[in-house]
Amino acid sequence: MKIKLLAVGTKMPAWVTTGINEYTKRMPREMSVEIIELPIGPRGKGADLKRAIKKEGDAMLAAIPSGDWVVALEVTGKTWSTEQLAGQMESWQLKGRNLSLLIGGPDGLDPRCSALADQKWSLSALTLPHPMVRILLSEQLYRAWSVIQGHPYHK
Repeated sequence: MKIKLLAVGTKMPAWVTTGINEYTKRMPREMSVEIIELPIGPRGKGADLKRAIKKEGDAMLAAIPSGDWVVALEVTGKTWSTEQLAGQMESWQLKGRNLSLLIGGPDGLDPRCSALADQKWSLSALTLPHPMVRILLSEQLYRAWSVIQGHPYHK
């Protein structure tokens, strides 16, 4: 199973790339993780926020491969413990499909992306900065995989 993190926003600081790479390189080839950065919609004085979110949604929808199991990261989604995430990961593997995890921009996901999702997952009720979400998500995927493998990393 290939896992794609489709994330709105480019040009992340080096510490973000370093953090993501630290965990994605630990994942086995049969469960590789790839981050795909999508351009952020125009924001600023007088910008049309709905248009910006739609532009982000257009890019995200175009980047989701056909046949992927789609999970939208949403504050209103279900929360999972690490063990529950490991169970979800096993379930995703059994589906025999690749996985696309959707991370929206500063104002959330385009409603079309949320509607397309097979599942909605909330990392936290807290508002998290998008760069931090990428690292946290990468680490939790590795941790869930380590639980499945019985690897001591989780302890």
